[in-house]
Amino acid sequence: MGRRQRDQDRERLFTRRALLLGAAQACLFGGLGARLYYLQVIEAEKYATLAEDNRMNMRLLVPPRGRILDRFGEVLATSRLNYRVVLVREQAPNVEATIDAIARLITVGEADRRRVLRDVRRKRAFVPVMVREDLSWEEVARLEVNAPDLPGVSIDVGQSRLYPHTEAVGHILGYVGIVSEVDLKSGTGDPLLELPDFRIGKNGVEKIHDQALRGVAGASQIEVNAVGRVIRELNRDDGRPGRDVELTIDIHLQAFVRERVGEESTAAVVMDCRNGEILSLVSAPAFDPNMFSAGLKASDWEELQAHPKTPLTNKAVSGQYAPGSTFKMVTALAALEAGVITANQTIHCPGHYELGERRFHCWKYKGGHGAMNMAEALMQSCDVFFYEIARRIGIDKISDMAQRLGIGSLLGIELPGERSGLAPTRAWYQRRRAASWPQGETVNAAIGQGMILATPLQLATMTARLASGLAISPHLTRTIGGRVPLDRAHAAPPSLGINPQHLALVQRGMAMVTNEQRGTGYKARITEPGLEMAGKSGTAQVRIISKAERDTGVKKNEDLPWRFRDHALFVGFAPLVNPRFACAVVVEHGGGGSSVAGPMVRDILLETQKRDALKRVAGCLTCGGEHRG
Repeated sequence: MGRRQRDQDRERLFTRRALLLGAAQACLFGGLGARLYYLQVIEAEKYATLAEDNRMNMRLLVPPRGRILDRFGEVLATSRLNYRVVLVREQAPNVEATIDAIARLITVGEADRRRVLRDVRRKRAFVPVMVREDLSWEEVARLEVNAPDLPGVSIDVGQSRLYPHTEAVGHILGYVGIVSEVDLKSGTGDPLLELPDFRIGKNGVEKIHDQALRGVAGASQIEVNAVGRVIRELNRDDGRPGRDVELTIDIHLQAFVRERVGEESTAAVVMDCRNGEILSLVSAPAFDPNMFSAGLKASDWEELQAHPKTPLTNKAVSGQYAPGSTFKMVTALAALEAGVITANQTIHCPGHYELGERRFHCWKYKGGHGAMNMAEALMQSCDVFFYEIARRIGIDKISDMAQRLGIGSLLGIELPGERSGLAPTRAWYQRRRAASWPQGETVNAAIGQGMILATPLQLATMTARLASGLAISPHLTRTIGGRVPLDRAHAAPPSLGINPQHLALVQRGMAMVTNEQRGTGYKARITEPGLEMAGKSGTAQVRIISKAERDTGVKKNEDLPWRFRDHALFVGFAPLVNPRFACAVVVEHGGGGSSVAGPMVRDILLETQKRDALKRVAGCLTCGGEHRG
């Protein structure tokens, strides 16, 4: 009885456990079935999409960068084919031996070798690694002929920037470079910036118009396997190429100016007096932007940085100089507009000017100029005349006229690094120095010394405004993608609001500078009839000349160390009737403005007018004479 009871209890216990296990199994398989149903039926579309995404990959395609052209359509910057040799590690049994084999055919630097060995360790075995770029056609041919002996090596074709006119346009065009961390942080979220080989504008027009030149990225849809190897291309959109930018520059005039100024530390600007178009903008010495496009060597960078004449600085827009006597037209107009002097009123010059206990000397300090009226004072550049009229009107009116003529504020040229110069006022001095404006500084400012600063671009703008009476704004861009920029599409330069008789008097004084025998710029005159120029020389001191030097005789400029020599300046416009072109030249530590900078301005304005005449004749021949007159 007891044994039978125990068997029955054991059987009931087994039955309960079997039922519990069966129920658990039923729940498990039921849950698994429900999950499978959820994944395969309810979420089928979602996971099909994910699987498709794993199978397909989207890769950005870099669009061709837009060209930069001069005013006549000549190419200043374009893209060229860049042949690169690449290495795939999984196809090369011995990477170092393969690099040695490549080095026997083309030059592979030690830095390139280290980079390749580093990249092949970091990247997947099937990802190509660039060994060297910018291969010549001979190097490409040499590698292709030996391709059977170079497993895993192939030629890849990309694009790089080319500047056909090299140094002549370096400061205008700038250059392109790889995207830095700063560029990424300050960028607009453009996915192109993430691409390792993508280059953006780093300076000059390349930087200012980078968005237009860059274009819109394309995309390639490719099929890959589980480890990311490309199987085939499924779809391709090449994107939109960058837009062409047409500049106001005449590249042949630009090359002439660049050659004329030579390797002296010089800035030169040529401008159209009617509309502010920049025909030439030169800063010397210059640099070749192709050096940056190909990848600048550390030694080349150090050499450029250490150069005493700063070839990397665009002196035409960034250089700030005391304008010297080229500023006297500003003082003259301020006095005429204020009514403190008339055209025929004279001021006597004994060779010096007394103000309190200080004596300010005229450049002709022995004997002076005698009695001078306004036009004669400009012609002979009499300092004393302008000392006196400046004292009568004060610094604020001089500063106001300087601002109206373009000195002391940014002009908005389409180049990075533009400086504003300085046209100080009493209020500015009070804020900066917490003191009253010194009267002696007004006298210094009258002749463009002291605190007055101007860039060569501002001096050219001042000259163009004096010649035209219009408040023109200098600009470099003619069209972007064939369209005129909106800010200039219908804008005509407004009048300066200066009395035309006062302007005519100053223009006459400038004409006498270069066309009268007593004029300081007579030797730099243009002798061709109808092409004559008006001008004004300037010599800006970079050091104070002591009384002892004046008494014993000031050393000649060429006898001083280069950095202590005077700056040479000259501004001019031509022709005398209906002026078309204005030019400003600054030669750092060059000496006398009339003897050094004056001949440069003469030659530049003469060439500019001759080129313009030839273009107009060619235009009339093309149109059958419709443009006659």
